Amino acid sequence: MKKIAVYNGSFDPVTNGHLDIIERAAKIFDILYVTVAIHPTKVGLFTIEQRKELLKKATAHLKNVIVDSTDELFMDYVKKVNGQVLIRGLRSTTDFDYELQYAQSNQYLNSQIEIMYLMTKPSHSFISSSVVKEIASYHKPLTGLVPECVEDALKKVYQNQ
Repeated sequence: MKKIAVYNGSFDPVTNGHLDIIERAAKIFDILYVTVAIHPTKVGLFTIEQRKELLKKATAHLKNVIVDSTDELFMDYVKKVNGQVLIRGLRSTTDFDYELQYAQSNQYLNSQIEIMYLMTKPSHSFISSSVVKEIASYHKPLTGLVPECVEDALKKVYQNQ
Protein backbone atom coordinates (compact mmCIF):
# COMPACT_ATOMS: atom_id res chain seq x y z
CA MET A 1 0.00 0.00 0.00
CA LYS A 2 1.38 3.39 -0.98
CA LYS A 3 1.89 5.99 1.72
CA ILE A 4 -0.13 9.04 0.65
CA ALA A 5 -0.07 12.44 2.34
CA VAL A 6 -1.73 15.76 1.64
CA TYR A 7 -0.34 19.24 2.32
CA ASN A 8 -2.88 22.01 1.89
CA GLY A 9 -2.76 25.76 2.01
CA SER A 10 -3.71 28.91 0.18
CA PHE A 11 -0.19 29.23 -1.30
CA ASP A 12 -0.81 32.86 -2.30
CA PRO A 13 2.02 32.67 -3.25
CA VAL A 14 4.08 29.58 -2.47
CA THR A 15 7.19 30.50 -0.47
CA ASN A 16 10.49 28.78 0.22
CA GLY A 17 9.05 27.91 3.64
CA HIS A 18 6.24 26.00 1.93
CA LEU A 19 8.71 24.45 -0.51
CA ASP A 20 10.92 23.24 2.36
CA ILE A 21 7.95 21.44 3.95
CA ILE A 22 6.94 19.99 0.56
CA GLU A 23 10.46 18.69 -0.18
CA ARG A 24 10.82 17.10 3.25
CA ALA A 25 7.36 15.49 3.14
CA ALA A 26 8.02 14.20 -0.39
CA LYS A 27 10.99 12.23 0.99
CA ILE A 28 8.75 10.50 3.54
CA PHE A 29 5.71 9.60 1.42
CA ASP A 30 5.22 7.75 -1.85
CA ILE A 31 2.71 10.36 -3.05
CA LEU A 32 2.27 13.90 -1.76
CA TYR A 33 -0.73 15.93 -2.86
CA VAL A 34 -0.09 19.65 -2.55
CA THR A 35 -3.54 21.15 -2.60
CA VAL A 36 -4.59 24.77 -3.01
CA ALA A 37 -7.55 25.39 -0.74
CA ILE A 38 -10.30 27.38 -2.42
CA HIS A 39 -11.97 29.79 -0.01
CA PRO A 40 -15.07 31.36 -1.60
CA THR A 41 -14.85 34.44 0.65
CA LYS A 42 -11.11 35.03 0.21
CA VAL A 43 -9.79 36.94 -2.77
CA GLY A 44 -6.16 36.16 -3.43
CA LEU A 45 -3.44 38.05 -5.23
CA PHE A 46 -3.13 35.13 -7.65
CA THR A 47 -5.98 33.06 -9.08
CA ILE A 48 -6.29 29.41 -8.09
CA GLU A 49 -4.97 28.37 -11.51
CA GLN A 50 -1.98 30.72 -11.20
CA ARG A 51 -1.16 29.34 -7.75
CA LYS A 52 -1.35 25.79 -9.06
CA GLU A 53 0.91 26.67 -11.98
CA LEU A 54 3.47 28.30 -9.67
CA LEU A 55 3.37 25.25 -7.39
CA LYS A 56 3.87 22.93 -10.37
CA LYS A 57 6.92 24.93 -11.49
CA ALA A 58 8.35 25.09 -7.96
CA THR A 59 7.91 21.34 -7.41
CA ALA A 60 8.79 20.09 -10.91
CA HIS A 61 11.89 18.37 -9.50
CA LEU A 62 9.73 16.26 -7.15
CA LYS A 63 8.27 13.41 -9.20
CA ASN A 64 5.94 12.16 -6.44
CA VAL A 65 4.19 15.51 -5.91
CA ILE A 66 0.74 16.08 -7.37
CA VAL A 67 -0.58 19.66 -7.38
CA ASP A 68 -4.34 20.02 -7.07
CA SER A 69 -7.04 22.31 -5.69
CA THR A 70 -10.28 21.76 -3.82
CA ASP A 71 -13.23 23.67 -2.47
CA GLU A 72 -14.59 20.74 -0.49
CA LEU A 73 -14.22 20.09 3.23
CA PHE A 74 -10.57 19.23 3.51
CA MET A 75 -10.88 15.93 5.36
CA ASP A 76 -13.31 14.80 2.64
CA TYR A 77 -10.64 15.62 0.05
CA VAL A 78 -7.97 13.66 1.97
CA LYS A 79 -10.28 10.66 2.11
CA LYS A 80 -11.13 11.00 -1.61
CA VAL A 81 -7.44 10.72 -2.62
CA ASN A 82 -6.88 7.84 -0.15
CA GLY A 83 -4.59 9.97 1.98
CA GLN A 84 -3.50 8.63 5.34
CA VAL A 85 -1.69 11.70 6.61
CA LEU A 86 -2.30 15.44 6.59
CA ILE A 87 0.94 17.47 6.59
CA ARG A 88 1.11 20.79 8.41
CA GLY A 89 4.03 23.19 8.80
CA LEU A 90 4.78 25.05 12.01
CA ARG A 91 6.79 28.27 12.24
CA SER A 92 6.03 29.44 15.77
CA THR A 93 3.94 28.98 18.89
CA THR A 94 1.32 31.20 17.27
CA ASP A 95 1.04 28.65 14.46
CA PHE A 96 0.81 25.89 17.06
CA ASP A 97 -2.17 27.50 18.81
CA TYR A 98 -4.05 27.68 15.51
CA GLU A 99 -2.95 24.21 14.41
CA LEU A 100 -4.09 22.60 17.66
CA GLN A 101 -7.66 23.75 17.07
CA TYR A 102 -7.39 22.79 13.38
CA ALA A 103 -6.14 19.30 14.30
CA GLN A 104 -8.86 18.74 16.87
CA SER A 105 -11.62 19.71 14.45
CA ASN A 106 -10.10 17.53 11.72
CA GLN A 107 -9.78 14.57 14.10
CA TYR A 108 -13.45 15.03 14.95
CA LEU A 109 -14.31 14.86 11.26
CA ASN A 110 -12.11 11.85 10.50
CA SER A 111 -10.10 10.18 13.24
CA GLN A 112 -8.54 7.77 10.70
CA ILE A 113 -6.39 10.53 9.18
CA GLU A 114 -3.16 11.24 11.04
CA ILE A 115 -1.76 14.76 11.21
CA MET A 116 2.00 15.22 10.92
CA TYR A 117 3.68 18.49 11.84
CA LEU A 118 6.97 19.52 10.30
CA MET A 119 8.83 22.37 11.93
CA THR A 120 10.02 25.04 9.57
CA LYS A 121 13.77 25.49 9.38
CA PRO A 122 14.89 28.51 11.44
CA SER A 123 16.01 30.26 8.25
CA HIS A 124 12.41 30.10 6.97
CA SER A 125 10.55 30.81 10.21
CA PHE A 126 9.78 34.44 9.38
CA ILE A 127 8.62 33.79 5.81
CA SER A 128 4.92 34.03 5.11
CA SER A 129 2.98 34.77 1.96
CA SER A 130 1.83 38.05 3.52
CA VAL A 131 5.40 39.16 4.29
CA VAL A 132 6.51 38.19 0.78
CA LYS A 133 3.70 40.19 -0.85
CA GLU A 134 4.49 43.23 1.27
CA ILE A 135 8.19 43.12 0.38
CA ALA A 136 7.33 42.61 -3.30
CA SER A 137 4.95 45.58 -3.25
CA TYR A 138 7.95 47.80 -2.40
CA HIS A 139 9.93 46.31 -5.31
CA LYS A 140 12.54 44.78 -2.99
CA PRO A 141 14.43 41.59 -3.88
CA LEU A 142 12.87 38.30 -2.79
CA THR A 143 16.00 36.16 -3.10
CA GLY A 144 15.82 33.27 -0.64
CA LEU A 145 12.16 33.91 0.19
CA VAL A 146 10.38 32.41 -2.83
CA PRO A 147 11.20 30.24 -5.84
CA GLU A 148 12.41 32.22 -8.86
CA CYS A 149 9.17 31.60 -10.78
CA VAL A 150 7.21 33.22 -7.93
CA GLU A 151 9.56 36.20 -7.78
CA ASP A 152 9.03 36.73 -11.52
CA ALA A 153 5.25 36.48 -11.13
CA LEU A 154 5.24 38.95 -8.22
CA LYS A 155 7.36 41.43 -10.20
CA LYS A 156 4.75 41.35 -12.97
CA VAL A 157 1.91 41.95 -10.51
CA TYR A 158 3.60 44.89 -8.81
CA GLN A 159 5.48 46.42 -11.78
CA ASN A 160 2.95 49.20 -12.34
CA GLN A 161 2.41 50.13 -8.72
